[in-house]
Amino acid sequence: MVSQSPILRAQIPSYKSPYGPNAVKMGAFGGVALFGVIFFASGIPRVQRDILQKIPVIGNHYIKEIPASDNPF
Repeated sequence: MVSQSPILRAQIPSYKSPYGPNAVKMGAFGGVALFGVIFFASGIPRVQRDILQKIPVIGNHYIKEIPASDNPF
């Protein structure tokens, strides 16, 4: 009979390619891309109401208050 020996995973290290994706770089590029999309779409009123007004620091900048003298209704 042939007995099978168990393969130990600790003996074979896993290969990590130096050219593979890096999570820190991907996160940085994703953050910059998100900022670019929000900056590009900041002129759209729906984006201003739904996203930008809810950001604590800059939310008041996107609130448009119309004086009563300029309101036609």
